[in-house]
Amino acid sequence: MEKKLLIISSDITGHGHRSITESLCEKVKTNYQVKIHVVDGFSLGTPLLSTIGKAYGPLTRNSETLWNLIWKLSASTPHLVDALIETQIKDEFLTLLDEVKPDVILSVHPNFNGSILNILEKEQINIPFITLIADLVNISPLWADRRANYIISPTLEARNKCAQFGIPVKKIKLSGFPVRSRFFRKNDQPPPRFKKEKPLTCLIMSGGEGVGNMEKIARNLLNHFDCTVKIVAGRNKKLKTKLEKSLKSQYGDRVEIYGFTKNVQDLMHTADIAFTRGSPNVMFEAIAANTPLIITGALPGQEKDNPAFAEILNLGVVCKNPKEVPLTVAKLLENDGEKLNKIIRSQRQFLRANAAEEILQFILKVGDFHLEETILPYTGSRL
Repeated sequence: MEKKLLIISSDITGHGHRSITESLCEKVKTNYQVKIHVVDGFSLGTPLLSTIGKAYGPLTRNSETLWNLIWKLSASTPHLVDALIETQIKDEFLTLLDEVKPDVILSVHPNFNGSILNILEKEQINIPFITLIADLVNISPLWADRRANYIISPTLEARNKCAQFGIPVKKIKLSGFPVRSRFFRKNDQPPPRFKKEKPLTCLIMSGGEGVGNMEKIARNLLNHFDCTVKIVAGRNKKLKTKLEKSLKSQYGDRVEIYGFTKNVQDLMHTADIAFTRGSPNVMFEAIAANTPLIITGALPGQEKDNPAFAEILNLGVVCKNPKEVPLTVAKLLENDGEKLNKIIRSQRQFLRANAAEEILQFILKVGDFHLEETILPYTGSRL
């Protein structure tokens, strides 16, 4: 009998939640007999809720200080956030349940965990509810609601944080971070290895919202190395236009500027180094592509400790000051790229390529109420 999985995601608060959702959806094959229905949680609310969600991009681009304040306030009063969103989405969510009739509900966005569990509890609706955490180290209490049947954690650090928030360890399932399959290199693609004989190819990106010191990083690379620089400005159209005007006229074909692109995996596969902020989704897509990372910063709040997470595991290095980019890159290239090649090997050893598949299998078994049959294998990090 066909099972129905309802996924509560988001299309307007960055791109990570959608990417995680897509990584699960693409694993649904004929033998699974499951139908997945995906909904943007913000679309279930009034225009006010949609406006709040759409504010994420401008806030993270223009005022990290204000974003940090909002993150801390929501983390200190999760019950108020849950109550507010509950009132915003209740009617539409109940209508959605009546239409979809899901066997399992999965949430991949922190704003819709406690709020939906409030509704299910008050309406006495008994549908298994699972949370899939989309962050790595700095976990908001909004991810950790004891009423969830299970919370799937991508890292040991996130699991430990949930336990600190009072979630029973038996309810927390460790997994890797789910990544869309197109970011993994195909079998006919040779494993990457830096070779000094060819010009360096550098990719600069900063998540779907295009934040960070992209121009300064690009100039420091172009002025100090024989390289080509490819920049992904994401949804930030103003940044794309600015970069085209300031860089193309001076450096010509050595610079390529992209807006939001669905083929970013191709850029990663051809890059020797990827410069990015500490966005979990972007970091893990680069790791799946086996592209060494230079992490240039992180949003305060949920991304704060992600750069250290990557550096400790030798998945990349941290360089927050654009002026230090030439020295950082030079050190990676020393001795025929010894450090760069070590990062490439560490990434291969670390990543769980089957994470999305294993997560989907676990969710479906919960839907069949075989609650104790599956333990997700995991190689923990060491932050």
